[in-house]
Amino acid sequence: MSPDFDPLKELTRAGAHLTRQLDYQSLISIIVEQTIDITQSDLACLYLSEDPEQKKSDLKLAYRRGRLEVPPNVSADSHFIDFIRDSNEAVIQLDRKSASFSDLLLSPEMTSGIALPILISKSLLGVLILNSAKPDYYNRERFLFLDSFTKLANGMIQSSKLFQQTKDYLKQIEELQVYQENIFSSMTNLLVTTDMEGRIRYFNEQAGEGLKLTDSDIGKNINEVFKNSIDKRIIKAVQSSLTDQREQPEIQGIFRSGREMDFSLNISPLKAKRGRFEGITLLFTDQTRERKLEETVEKVVEERRLIKDMFSRYLSHEVVQRLTESPDLLKPGGDKKEATIFFADIRGYTSFSQGRDPEYIIEILNEYFSEAVEVVIKYKGYIDKFIGDAIMAAWGVPLQTKKEDAILAVSCALEIQNLISSKGRRFFKGEASSLKVGIGMHTGYLVAGNLGSPRRMNYTVIGDTVNIASRLESVAGPGEVIITEQTRSLLDNLFLLEGRKPVTVKGISEAIPIYKVIKKKKK
Repeated sequence: MSPDFDPLKELTRAGAHLTRQLDYQSLISIIVEQTIDITQSDLACLYLSEDPEQKKSDLKLAYRRGRLEVPPNVSADSHFIDFIRDSNEAVIQLDRKSASFSDLLLSPEMTSGIALPILISKSLLGVLILNSAKPDYYNRERFLFLDSFTKLANGMIQSSKLFQQTKDYLKQIEELQVYQENIFSSMTNLLVTTDMEGRIRYFNEQAGEGLKLTDSDIGKNINEVFKNSIDKRIIKAVQSSLTDQREQPEIQGIFRSGREMDFSLNISPLKAKRGRFEGITLLFTDQTRERKLEETVEKVVEERRLIKDMFSRYLSHEVVQRLTESPDLLKPGGDKKEATIFFADIRGYTSFSQGRDPEYIIEILNEYFSEAVEVVIKYKGYIDKFIGDAIMAAWGVPLQTKKEDAILAVSCALEIQNLISSKGRRFFKGEASSLKVGIGMHTGYLVAGNLGSPRRMNYTVIGDTVNIASRLESVAGPGEVIITEQTRSLLDNLFLLEGRKPVTVKGISEAIPIYKVIKKKKK
């Protein structure tokens, strides 16, 4: 250190750097940088307490200067830390001969050192440690400078902490204000507040729209603003609440300005934290809007009920659930769709039913239908109708998956045929054991929709696709599944097929290529 070292002059210069900053991290770096540069020490480190309120809290390295490695932490049990914590004074180690506070020497190459407390409200925030390779380095001048500088730094850190707390507090207030604004703006009710004199202080977006309020109404007397649009008894109730500071719930009225709004009004006193009266809040509920919402909800509930009534017996629960969640998938009237239509007819039924009791015939049919319908629903098909001994089912209505529809329909047909040929079947028993089923199907465009009258409505399908599928069912022999080229093209080569002679269908000029489905291929 030069002979003309002036602690006061250096303190003034270093202090100027401190006073330019209020940022906490910047202050920490300035403390270390200024002290090592001015004292020309070999090491300077600032260790900060992990918990200043706890006496036995270790100190962690926050900032360092110097070429040597230093410990990342200083133990709370260190002798010099104990002394500083008890006395709030600096500790000086002049050489290694004295063992009193040798642990403040952070490297074996260091010979002398000084440790100074960084305090906030008499709590130990941290310790500034400087080391030198020279013995007796921290003389009176260096001590005076460092002691005064750290005391100045203590005040600046305290100010920085308070500044940061204020910033955080203001940020918190701003966030709360934004949060409050978001709550008020998302309310469906109409909110208006006034001051003690009845002047409008605030209204949310809904109140602005519903009560025709604008920013120019802020500060105006609420009675004047509403005198031509709200009944006089409502105005009197508002004035009464301002005078008596009492709540008035469930006041019914009509707002007249452009459109009429039937409302329910709750008036409540607006009070500060300590109960001081600051005005009133008016919370309007638009009952006209609520009634419309109720009507809409009732309509949606009724739509879902009708969907469940119409489809629950003939569709899987999964498909019915999707329809109730998206009723718009069922357009009123007809809707053009691509679908796969399936007809399954009992072979030999006419001759079998002759001369037998109708009750017995119905029992045989119901036993078969009960099993077959479950298979159709399992494969996400829709049971369109029963035509005597035949089942008409559809894939692709009311929900459509296109290619998957055809695969599911063919898989369903094969499972029904396998079920009929199974020895363990629970239908076609006794005299009916010789009955078989022929199945035909075709894929194409058709019209699907609700047909009938308001008294009785059914969801069904019509068009050439239905007619072709019906014709193929008559072509199919007992135990066979017959499909068209259009259906085959959607099967992704998943099934073993056998080509058949093309067939002619009434209304179709060219013969239609058909195939018999043998079985599903193994993967």
